[in-house]
Amino acid sequence: MAGTRAGRPRRGPIRAGAGRGVPWPLLVPALLGLAFLVLPLIALLVRTPWHHLTEQLSSTEVWQALQLSLLCATAATALSLVIGVPLAWLLARVEFPGRGLVRALVTLPLVLPPVVGGVALLMALGRNGVIGQWLDSWFGITLPFTTAGVILAEAFVAMPFLVISVEGTLRAADPRYEEAATTLGASRFTAFRRVTLPLIAPGIAAGAVLAWARALGEFGATITFAGNFPGRTQTMPLAVYLALQSDPEAAIALSLVLLTVSIAVLAGLRDRWTTAS
Repeated sequence: MAGTRAGRPRRGPIRAGAGRGVPWPLLVPALLGLAFLVLPLIALLVRTPWHHLTEQLSSTEVWQALQLSLLCATAATALSLVIGVPLAWLLARVEFPGRGLVRALVTLPLVLPPVVGGVALLMALGRNGVIGQWLDSWFGITLPFTTAGVILAEAFVAMPFLVISVEGTLRAADPRYEEAATTLGASRFTAFRRVTLPLIAPGIAAGAVLAWARALGEFGATITFAGNFPGRTQTMPLAVYLALQSDPEAAIALSLVLLTVSIAVLAGLRDRWTTAS
């Protein structure tokens, strides 16, 4: 046949490891790594007080922490969308000096210890902070140890997830659609609103869900910048930490709620984060 050598059958694509056994030097540490990640979660499920789980989760303190967590995580995600999507567009579409440095600074909260982020927020927005002192003296606005402080702390650690997701989606999108819209008379902002946003909507949704989940689980920056006051700044992770010292079963029950939320987020993003081509 044309394009093949006589006597040689056509071969399909070769997959890595096809027809070969798994080498033990790789299999053993791989299974150990899987066990290391999965066994603690199984232990949490095993030790969950199922017989009075409803009682543990129906207390006033738990509902206050849960409601505050949902409110603050949603508000932090909304804030991240308002300022994070334009930032992602700037990084993806505009060439300017120092863009690499700006991108590094944007992603820094991903690797920065959350407690350090809380200290940095205090130095910037505290009553004696670089900006906070002016907010206090000019407008009477005090952010630390308030619900607004919780929202800011969560947005600080969660927004990079949104920016990275949206920037990646923007880089994958064809910029010629925007250019065509501008040649037809649309302004850059109109092209962004009417053309670009619909194209990158899946990336924005995925980034928003990741940011929301990260904000919901934030602990270090929140307790450092906003404190741990029930009904005002005590979110679910802080309630878990407090309950662990006096009522371990309540801490396990609260942890189960956060674990359920995390699994739901992964299930919702399975096509983007948990599959490989």
